[in-house]
Amino acid sequence: MATKAIKHFRLRELVRAAPPPPPVLKPTPSSSSFDFAKFESLQPNPVAPESSTNNFPKRANPFIPTKNPQTGRWSPPKYSLRQQADLIKKARSSGTLALLPPSPKTSAVRLAAISFAKAQPLAKKHQVQSDLETQVEISAKDSEERWTQPIEWVGQVKERTVPGAEIGNRLYAGKKRMFKGHKWERVAEKKASKRKMLMRDMGKRIQRYKQASGFSYYKRRRPNPLKPSKTSGGKLPF
Repeated sequence: MATKAIKHFRLRELVRAAPPPPPVLKPTPSSSSFDFAKFESLQPNPVAPESSTNNFPKRANPFIPTKNPQTGRWSPPKYSLRQQADLIKKARSSGTLALLPPSPKTSAVRLAAISFAKAQPLAKKHQVQSDLETQVEISAKDSEERWTQPIEWVGQVKERTVPGAEIGNRLYAGKKRMFKGHKWERVAEKKASKRKMLMRDMGKRIQRYKQASGFSYYKRRRPNPLKPSKTSGGKLPF
């Protein structure tokens, strides 16, 4: 099922998709209003154009935005990031990841594969290497078919560097605290330390207060029999 999905993707891009349009050359200015001496001094050293020796069919990369050379506008990728991730998962399960074009999702897949390979013991590494060699041999035998022929994907993938992606913690990377939380949670530690300090010397503080106030403290606490009771109402003597 996974190989069938990759095969359908390759045939659709190879047969139905049109090759990328050639870049539009800007017209050179007329000689009447142009200084050739100044133009030659500003030009960089000429570089020989890269000649493509292979005869592979060129197709625009459907995983990245493409720019229309005539209008100068960018069109979004033909496949969304979720569709790209689904195709990459199927390609990994079927061993046909090399047949997909470069994608922003491919870098994360390669990092996961590298970390998985490092976590395996030495005996399993040899087994994985032998499995990869057999997959390469099978892909070489199947390269005669049309859907496995090489394709030159036009376009450059700009990988976005996300802090914390290599350790699997992108949410809190580069932040001082893990979460904002409520105010009582943020000040709880400070209030607890202050309360602990106050309760540690509370006995001395009470004794010092009683000694400083002197006799007035105990006089205020002594009940006055002439005053009416505050807790219960007054009762008649008969």
